[in-house]
Amino acid sequence: MKSYLKLVNFEFNRFAKIFAVLLGITLVVQMAGVIVMSKRYLNMANEKIYEEFMLKADFITNYGQMSFVSITRSVWFLGPIALCIAGVAFYIFLIWYRDWFGKNTFIYRLLMLPTTRLNVFYAKITNILLATFGFVAFQLILIPIETTVFKWMLPKEFRVDMNVNEIVSSTELRILFPNSFLECILYYGAGLMVVSILFTAILFERSFRWKGIIIGVLFSLVAVAVFMSPLLLQEFVLDYFFYPLELFVLEIVMGVLVLAGSIWMSGYLLKNKITV
Repeated sequence: MKSYLKLVNFEFNRFAKIFAVLLGITLVVQMAGVIVMSKRYLNMANEKIYEEFMLKADFITNYGQMSFVSITRSVWFLGPIALCIAGVAFYIFLIWYRDWFGKNTFIYRLLMLPTTRLNVFYAKITNILLATFGFVAFQLILIPIETTVFKWMLPKEFRVDMNVNEIVSSTELRILFPNSFLECILYYGAGLMVVSILFTAILFERSFRWKGIIIGVLFSLVAVAVFMSPLLLQEFVLDYFFYPLELFVLEIVMGVLVLAGSIWMSGYLLKNKITV
């Protein structure tokens, strides 16, 4: 356990600079988006009311009040989120390949540590989870700050005030912030399973090189097929035999099996196919 925690801390320190940069970009760009879009709406309101002599009530009737949801659906808000998602996706590959192609082939030093090699796998996948939850937590902290700036920018009669829960539930952000424990298990459990499959595919490639690419792709396809098998059977074979709750439980079971299979296969490859 101690060796695992040391590896987790080591991997996180290697990612910390990238993590901090992505958080900084998110903060600056989203805050700029709040200011720019609020100012744009206010300028339009001032132009219509003070230059074209439109009544304030008529302006609100014709153009509507501005809500924070319009900001969350803009490139100012979604762009940094997409960048963070892309950063994590890229790091899924970088976290392994930099150890092979970096200075002194660092992966061999990791595999020679006096601990089970599977701890290397666990430490890397834990850091992917920590990065993901870190981005989500930062965004959750940032939204109340941004809504406060939004309220400072726009007079009350021009805006629709919403709390964090209303903002999240009204947009695609609900995928990042599940409303229930079951949704959390579904979304992030599926993400964990996908990362474990990709890690295993990477280890296949590192173990067998060009043949490993084909094996990794086949393994990924089989894993996805196993996970989707209850849905496929329900749709094409059993004619909607399962109740929704039963289907949900079966998907959870298949997901756990795929995750366990990926971890076992990764452990086997690290122990028997990747030599130092």
